[in-house]
Amino acid sequence: MPFYYKAGQIPEKRHTQFRKPNGGLYSEELISTEGFSSIYSLVYHCHPPTLVKSIGTPIDVAPKAAIANNMQNRSFLTFNTAPKKDYIESRVIQLFNKDVYLTTAAPTASMNNYFYKNADCDEVIFVHEGKGTLKTLYGKINFEYGDYLVIPRGIIYQLEFENENNRLFITESFSPIRPPKRYLNNYGQFLEHSPYCERDIKLPHSIETHDEQGDFKVMIKKGDQIFPYVYATHPFDAIGWDGFQYPFGFSIHNYEPITGRIHMPPPIHQTFEGHNFVICSFVPRLFDYHPLSIPAPYNHSNVDSDEVLYYVDGDFMSRKHVERGMITLHPKGIPHGPLLKKA
Repeated sequence: MPFYYKAGQIPEKRHTQFRKPNGGLYSEELISTEGFSSIYSLVYHCHPPTLVKSIGTPIDVAPKAAIANNMQNRSFLTFNTAPKKDYIESRVIQLFNKDVYLTTAAPTASMNNYFYKNADCDEVIFVHEGKGTLKTLYGKINFEYGDYLVIPRGIIYQLEFENENNRLFITESFSPIRPPKRYLNNYGQFLEHSPYCERDIKLPHSIETHDEQGDFKVMIKKGDQIFPYVYATHPFDAIGWDGFQYPFGFSIHNYEPITGRIHMPPPIHQTFEGHNFVICSFVPRLFDYHPLSIPAPYNHSNVDSDEVLYYVDGDFMSRKHVERGMITLHPKGIPHGPLLKKA
């Protein structure tokens, strides 16, 4: 995982002539990361994807640290952030370091007037509230409450929402997002003990070829700047594609937790990984059912990693008074443990 997939029309052999019904050539594009050394997809456009009409003044979106060196457990009520109509303007970076940005967003409108591309980071968009469609060059992915949308860097997309009530938790990773290696065999297939498998993955469907010319705004994020590009052709003009590099979805409701009679540490709930960080899913499960188990996890000393929890719904086993959309930060260097009632 990711595995080979294809959609639409493609030539029998790569890097060969692929002609339109009128005799013209489709334009082949290789989309990859890490140069030519990692996974990639080959996309066939109606027009060259390089037809730029103009580039506007970049917009600075660099995060600014409120506290440069934090050594205190903290919490944030992200649902107190007022929604905004525009998707980009609604994005608020809550926590960040050199490996990952943790962002929340509450857009009230679909991205009808522009497209977006993160050229720096893979994005994992968790849908806390809302329902709609992720539109890309590769096709559509329908999303709803509880879905992860994994969008590799460099992929242009639009989010179409069904209503105004949308809450998103976005992980921006400066390294590729992948499933945990320990859940995969040497061929990249999910092993039998993994908490989810290929059947659970939402793949792009219903590829739509927009053979259109005009003015198409693409907001490109690069180096903490957003560059307004205007292209001469529609970004979703693909007739087909194949490969290993594409967006996909996964529902947290399809995550099958691994349990034990005594408390299981957070890595047992790992869902995705990047460089120097992991994403875990704490879902409803039977926990700590040994007759002598302690009904709360043990204290843990964060020596070399920060621990961040984002609370979605339900009751949390080791902390009361948790609100939807709350973030708690437990910084490295000091221990933390369950919030217990004082004697």
